[in-house]
Amino acid sequence: MKKNVLVFGSVSGIIASTFMFISMYYCSRNGFEGSMLVGYASMLIAFSFIFVSIKNYRDKYNNGVVSFGKAFQIGALVALIGSTFYVVTWAFEYNFVMPDFMERYSQNVIEKATKSGATQASIDAQIAQMKEYTEMYKNPVFFALLTYMEILPVGLIVSLIAALILKKKNKEQARTV
Repeated sequence: MKKNVLVFGSVSGIIASTFMFISMYYCSRNGFEGSMLVGYASMLIAFSFIFVSIKNYRDKYNNGVVSFGKAFQIGALVALIGSTFYVVTWAFEYNFVMPDFMERYSQNVIEKATKSGATQASIDAQIAQMKEYTEMYKNPVFFALLTYMEILPVGLIVSLIAALILKKKNKEQARTV
């Protein structure tokens, strides 16, 4: 199981990291429109390897049988490894390629609020919130936690769905139930 999880978790992480690295660089230079859509789509593509990992384990290593719990465990571990790649890649990109990201992003958020006709109180609240996020991003622990919060829940949801779809009892267990 370890090899299976490491291989597919690494593949998932490389895909998520590559998409994120390229799209964040592009979006930060050309506006942030569509960046969330691209980001979550790339996460789903990367986490499709959760299905592959569970199916591979079930069919090649476990005689065509896998419980929901074991399937979810495999999926969650693949998601954790893939998410860790993503967090490390974003830390590198944020600190060495785009150290001005938070300033650019904050400016974009405030410009959008202003153009949408938001009240000055709402704009001031946005400014305060962006300053708070900028400060939080300076703390490596919060930086990592916030970044994990972007991707890991997606991986856990995919793991849950994959475990439900791919769980398979052996014939003897099915008869006793």
